[in-house]
Amino acid sequence: MNMNFKRKLPIPMEIKAQYPVTAELEALKAKRDAQIKAVFEGKDDKFILIIGPCSADHDDSVIDYISRLRTVQDKVSDKILIIPRIYTNKPRTTGDGYKGMLHQPDPNKAEDVLAGVVAIRSLHIRAMQETGFTCADEMLYPENYRYLNDVLSYVAVGARSVENQKHRLTASGLDIPVGMKNPTAGDISVMMNSITAAQHSHTFIYRGWEVESQGNPLAHAILRGYVNKHGQSMPNYHYEDLIHLAETYEKSGLANPAVIIDTNHANSGKKWMEQPRIAKEILQSCRNCTDVKKIVKGLMIESYIEDGAQKPEECVYGKSITDPCLGWEKTERLILDLAEIL
Repeated sequence: MNMNFKRKLPIPMEIKAQYPVTAELEALKAKRDAQIKAVFEGKDDKFILIIGPCSADHDDSVIDYISRLRTVQDKVSDKILIIPRIYTNKPRTTGDGYKGMLHQPDPNKAEDVLAGVVAIRSLHIRAMQETGFTCADEMLYPENYRYLNDVLSYVAVGARSVENQKHRLTASGLDIPVGMKNPTAGDISVMMNSITAAQHSHTFIYRGWEVESQGNPLAHAILRGYVNKHGQSMPNYHYEDLIHLAETYEKSGLANPAVIIDTNHANSGKKWMEQPRIAKEILQSCRNCTDVKKIVKGLMIESYIEDGAQKPEECVYGKSITDPCLGWEKTERLILDLAEIL
C-alpha cells in the first residue's frame, strides 16, 4: 500500500469530550431541529434559506457573516427560516486545491487534519453560541459525520457523492434533513434512488461497527443543475423541471416530498450574480402551481461578505477562496425581497 500512516486521530467521542456542547446548546439544537423538521413535513409553510459561503475559510469572517444573517433573520422570521452554511470540507473535481477547513484550518498553511477536526467543531459551536443558529455542512466523508452530529441541523450530499453507497446508508441513520443533490450528469433517477435508499433502513459497517439504521424520512432532493456531454452547464430549476420533479415524487411513494433548489453551480452556469434572478423565478413558479409550491421547501444560496472570489494568498476579508459568492449587500437585499414576495 503506497500510503504513509502519519498518526491515529482521536475518535469522535474523544473530540466531543474535549469540545463539549452545553445543555443550553443541546436545547437550542433541539428547538431548531424541530422547526426545520416541521417545514419538511409540511406542518409549517416557512421558506428555508440554506445560505452562506461556498466554503468556510476563516473563523472570524464566517462568524461575522452569520451574525449579519441573524439580524436579517429577526426581520423575516414570519416567512423565512435561515440555515447558515458552514461547509468545512470542499469536494474538488480533480482532487487538487483547497479542500476546506477540515484539511487546512489556515488556508495559507500546510494541511493538518487533526487541527482541522478541532477547528470545524469549534466553529460550529461558536456559531451556536454567538448567533443562536445551528448550521448546515456537507457530508463529504461519511465517517467524519459523528464529529459534528450533535451540532448540525442540516446535511447535504453533493453531486459527486450521491451515487456512493456509504453516503446513502449513512444518510439513512441521520435524524435531521439530508439533501441529496442530482448528479453532475443530471439524471434525476439517480437522485431519487439515493433518496429512496436514505429513507429505508439498512444494516452496514460504520466506523468499525455493524450498525442498523432506521431510515430517514427527511431525506429529500436538491436540484443544482448539471453538465451535458459537451461540458456545458444546464439548469434544472425552471418551471418545467419542477413540474417533472413533482410528478416523479407523486409516483415514488416517498415520505415528505421536498426539494431545495441550489441557485448557483450549474443552475447559474457559475455566474454567481444570477442567483437573485433565479431565486425570484423559482418563487414565481411556486405561485403558478400548487404542486410545485408544495414540494419546493427552499433555496440554497452561495453568499459571503464580499462579491466574487479570490486566491487564498490574496487575503481579502470575507471573500470566497473557492466558488464566487454573492456579497453581503446583495444578499441582504435578496432576503428582504424574498420575504416580501412570500
